[in-house]
Amino acid sequence: MKVDTMRRIDYYAGVPLCFFGTLLVKLGRLLGRSGRRAPVNVLFIELSEMGSAILVDPAMRKLRREAGANLHFAIFKKNKASLDLLKTVPEENIYTIRENSMLLFVLDTLKFFFWTRRKKIDAVIDLELFSRFTALLAGFSGAAAKVGFHAFFNEGLYRGGFLTHRVAYNPHIHIAANFVALVNALMAAKEEIPYSKTKVAPGDLALAKATVAAGEKEAVRDIIRSAYPAFDAQKDKVVLINPNASELLIQRRWPPAHYAGLIRMILEKYPRTLILLTGDPREREEADELKKQVGHDRCVNFAGKVRFAELPALYNVCEFMVTNDSGPGHFAAVTDMPTFVLFGPETPALYGSLGQTTPIFAGLACSPCVSASNHRKTACRDNVCLQVIYPEDVFAVIAPHLERIHAQS
Repeated sequence: MKVDTMRRIDYYAGVPLCFFGTLLVKLGRLLGRSGRRAPVNVLFIELSEMGSAILVDPAMRKLRREAGANLHFAIFKKNKASLDLLKTVPEENIYTIRENSMLLFVLDTLKFFFWTRRKKIDAVIDLELFSRFTALLAGFSGAAAKVGFHAFFNEGLYRGGFLTHRVAYNPHIHIAANFVALVNALMAAKEEIPYSKTKVAPGDLALAKATVAAGEKEAVRDIIRSAYPAFDAQKDKVVLINPNASELLIQRRWPPAHYAGLIRMILEKYPRTLILLTGDPREREEADELKKQVGHDRCVNFAGKVRFAELPALYNVCEFMVTNDSGPGHFAAVTDMPTFVLFGPETPALYGSLGQTTPIFAGLACSPCVSASNHRKTACRDNVCLQVIYPEDVFAVIAPHLERIHAQS
């Protein structure tokens, strides 16, 4: 389903369902028993953002480390691969919902409520800020503890009154720190209004690294060689360019002409560089257009050449990546490869990668234009915030790194 279609369903069906659902849940609380207990089987819900599955990983590991909880996760099926990079959640504890058709969507949603009871889920952490659908999933999961963000006196999207642990979303700290606050709220010894009156330490945001074997790296080098037969792993310096961004917010895309200009600058000054244009198989045509704009044989259309599971190995054999603010910037954070991420509609202060990342941000008066206050939907149709970041500006940022890696050869 298209993003706007899902938003309309979430509004027109979600508002009445959240209202009447809240009445049922509150009636159940009056008739049932209440009491605090340590969580055993905890479910995290984050459906639509692949990058968030990486950003929440430090919070999940903290919960497992400090509370000994068994971790579970619910996510859209197309995004499930993001959980496989670090394998923090066991495969059998991941529930996927198919969103490519309404029938499958409804079927998987109904099955979800049986799955949570079979898994004996006793606590749910809803990571979403804007979805009534996930509020309903949490509300009727059967879990005694339901943790999530609540607007309190702020203007915000109505999501019913399902939560037992209402956490104040903080728009002044990184989203990963907000996720840790959700975990801290679940582990709190007493009730707080609002949760979570805790400090998120820098160590709480440390991201684990993916393990990559030598054989996996060599396999990826062979794939590079198949796409560019002249590839010499000893001499060539491989740089990744990710020109794509998800349909959720297409305003995050840097203009293709800017990417073409940047690539030409790199290849002109550093001819031993090999540029790989990355993306999924559906983005091969777009990458091919960019390759034609560049007009250089050392700019290779690499979209769809590696499987998602092979990304850590690819990142381990490359020097760095330039990317839009999208999933790959977060996926690369599970390795030591540096990334340079272009920001416009969103801010790196809240949504930056947890890895070795350098944000590139013009900081116009209108930017960032998406936030919790507008449910990440902007009226902008002309992303000047990215257009005014010129190829020369990005080249100036990455040039010291290019100098260093080529000096080593």
